[in-house]
Amino acid sequence: MDSLQTFGRMLVLFGLLLVVLGIVLLFAGRVPFLGRLPGDIVYQRGNFTIYIPLMTMLLLSLLLTLLLNLLFRR
Repeated sequence: MDSLQTFGRMLVLFGLLLVVLGIVLLFAGRVPFLGRLPGDIVYQRGNFTIYIPLMTMLLLSLLLTLLLNLLFRR
């Protein structure tokens, strides 16, 4: 029975994380600097465009790592 409770708690936690991620994605277009940081690569040639948000990915990775380390610290 203990493993089912642990599994249930994990499902609730993942559900909450999905809700938070959904809310962040809803408001991501309203954050003025997100996706246009120095270090984000945009290559345009004719009607062909490649967009690689390197600095944005690094910043989000750092923030999520810090947040998850604070949440799951034992």
